[in-house]
Amino acid sequence: MKLLPKMIIAAVCLVGLSLNTALATEPRMPEKKDRCPVCGMFVAPYPDWIATIVLKEGQQIFFDGCKDLFRYYFKLPAGETRGTRGEIAEIYVTEYYTTQLVPASEVFYVLGSDVYGPMGKELIPVAGKELAETFMRDHSGTQVLTFKQLTPDILPAN
Repeated sequence: MKLLPKMIIAAVCLVGLSLNTALATEPRMPEKKDRCPVCGMFVAPYPDWIATIVLKEGQQIFFDGCKDLFRYYFKLPAGETRGTRGEIAEIYVTEYYTTQLVPASEVFYVLGSDVYGPMGKELIPVAGKELAETFMRDHSGTQVLTFKQLTPDILPAN
């Protein structure tokens, strides 16, 4: 009988740990003082363009669009120490049509379109390949890529 209370305590601790891990990766919206670390722009005035990196410790880094997020991301070294890609729990971007934050790996990115973000030319995140291809045709885009296909050299200049 003494083993049962210990098992219950262990189970409760595991559930609590799971909840904390899940909560740590859920994005929040930026506050008025949050700035993009790439361009220095305040990001809260542009909720339809927000992108964020959620770190394993729960902190967030906000960006005024995907372009600056990926500029930052591609400069991070690989590894598991502070200031590396290994410190990232999740990356979120604002999907163009729903304007909801979604995991960056779950959308397609349209390049070269006539839709501009707060900092000019932008990668446009769209949920679903068919919808992304339609967006590309409707907005003079040049390419549809996945998260894994993105590279530093394809990012818009401005």
